[in-house]
Amino acid sequence: MLSGGKSNSEAAAVATKENKMDPACQSNPLGNYIWDDVPDATKWADCVHCGMCLEACPTYQETGEEQNSPRGRVYLIKSVAEGKISLDEAFADPVYNCLDCRACETACPANVQVGGLIEEARGQINQSMPLSGISGTFKKTVLNQFFPNKKRMEKLGGLMRFYQQSGLQKVARKTGVLNVMPDHLKDMEATLPKAGKPILGRYPEVIPAEGETKGRVAILTGCIMDIMFNDVNKSTVRVLTHNGFEVGLPPDQGCCGALHIHAGERDSGKELARKNIEAFKDYDKILVNAAGCGCALQEYDELFRNDPEMLPLAEEFSEKVEDITKFLYDNDFKRPHSEVDTTVTYHDACHLAHGQGVRSEPRQILNDIPGVEVVDLPDADRCCGSAGIYNLTHPEMAGKLLDRKIDDIPDNINMISMGNPGCMLQIAMGVQKYGRKEKVVHTIQLLDWAYEKDKQKMHEYEL
Repeated sequence: MLSGGKSNSEAAAVATKENKMDPACQSNPLGNYIWDDVPDATKWADCVHCGMCLEACPTYQETGEEQNSPRGRVYLIKSVAEGKISLDEAFADPVYNCLDCRACETACPANVQVGGLIEEARGQINQSMPLSGISGTFKKTVLNQFFPNKKRMEKLGGLMRFYQQSGLQKVARKTGVLNVMPDHLKDMEATLPKAGKPILGRYPEVIPAEGETKGRVAILTGCIMDIMFNDVNKSTVRVLTHNGFEVGLPPDQGCCGALHIHAGERDSGKELARKNIEAFKDYDKILVNAAGCGCALQEYDELFRNDPEMLPLAEEFSEKVEDITKFLYDNDFKRPHSEVDTTVTYHDACHLAHGQGVRSEPRQILNDIPGVEVVDLPDADRCCGSAGIYNLTHPEMAGKLLDRKIDDIPDNINMISMGNPGCMLQIAMGVQKYGRKEKVVHTIQLLDWAYEKDKQKMHEYEL
């Protein structure tokens, strides 16, 4: 929720008044939106408020409030464009309370792009009512100072490794120093994976395929992914090369900008997008193992919809982007022969299932690993509450959604598989909170482990 409501509302009113005095703004046909990159009217034109989205929306399920439903938010966004309501906190709260999980888009018979509207509306709010509190601090420091800067991210990773490996973490936990933190941040700290050294800049820029080369691909290493989940990146490289693909790691790639776009920092998101479009220009296929990043990359064309110079480049780029599990499934990945004796349930990351439409492919990969028993997870595509930085900015709602997700996890399973780092952190936090024992893994890791067993057996046979 936004902090400093009165001052922010007054600031928005002043900004609105000042900009409406500007002749350029007087010609703006979209009511009280006062900045460039306004919400796209074609996105709400097909919404007939039928209500099919209501039961798909996690925040509406929890609150029962119309303004916290997809059709309610669409109506509010449209009302600002029609000049019926202002850019104030009463408008901003429902827009930022949205998880941007896209479940409503799956449910919508008219294919209304609610996610795009939410992100565009946040861009307007961000310009008119700068965030304060934890949201504002996170944006100023982490989003704008660290994520766009690879050297700073690597230093942050180094500090994390020192904290975890030097004994400081044990001391902090034992002495109770962490008790000054809010409960949700303590829970996060307790489940942080071990930070590793990024593969980008340490691995060769081009990694050859094993055996005959079937094709040439590039992978997005990501920012958080390459520090906190670099083991998943390593698995991704091994799986692709084992399947006969030469893997490129363009050195100039960077943060995808997803968190910036979700937070309304559209200019920052565009700058990061430009860098990635340039970095990957020599590749015909860009593979991603983080659902949120993949969805953002596939929507660069949406980000540049009003930029005639960048739009063709963004469209070409977005067409190249694909989730790693879909790519492997579509390209007849090698079925492993060795058993991985485990029982797994699969969680659909929102931006993989709803954002990219990838559902069956990761499940099929799991089913094709000998020894893996896949148990269905009820409401597998309901948001876990991670949603980028939502679990930081809206911990109460995120906690309720996590509780529901953990309650749905079947008994007597060993692992919970998924395809997004934010979900992995969030669900691991829930597993620990409720004293469960399941291991949270990325789908590609399971396939990698099966391949490694195959290689060990082949080595033993050759000896």
